[in-house]
Amino acid sequence: MAKRPALEEMLTKIGAGDTVVVYKLDRIARSLKDLLIIIERIEAAGAEFRSLTELIDTRSPAGRMFFQIVGAFAEFERELIRERTRVGMAAAMRRGVKMGRPTAMSEAEEAEAMRLWFTGDYTKIALARRYGTHISSIKRAIKRYRERHQPSLLDAA
Repeated sequence: MAKRPALEEMLTKIGAGDTVVVYKLDRIARSLKDLLIIIERIEAAGAEFRSLTELIDTRSPAGRMFFQIVGAFAEFERELIRERTRVGMAAAMRRGVKMGRPTAMSEAEEAEAMRLWFTGDYTKIALARRYGTHISSIKRAIKRYRERHQPSLLDAA
């Protein structure tokens, strides 16, 4: 919960008579363990918890059991989605689909930038300005160029 400062702030400010309302259980926690810890903290503060979608009342033993079952299924669903995403990305990569953002420069622009860089007439900053990109993009382009065009030590043997 360290990466959720608003949730942490809310948990420190609630008190007796307050009610924490969420649209759906999976909006407040990503795992059953975290969900149970959050609910325990809410109840320890004297507040109540309500989920608008699941309509769970955690004040009764049956309600708590149902709450835990729903929480476990929500966690299971997230894990299935994560696994499907991983499998889909791996399949896309095998098909040659390029992941991530588009490159800052086209191949032609990068080739021209490398030609200008190696003439010694342009600095990295000047190239970045010329191509409307960040200097780190120029540095990565130079690194890629060197990796592709420098003979390896094994070739010399």
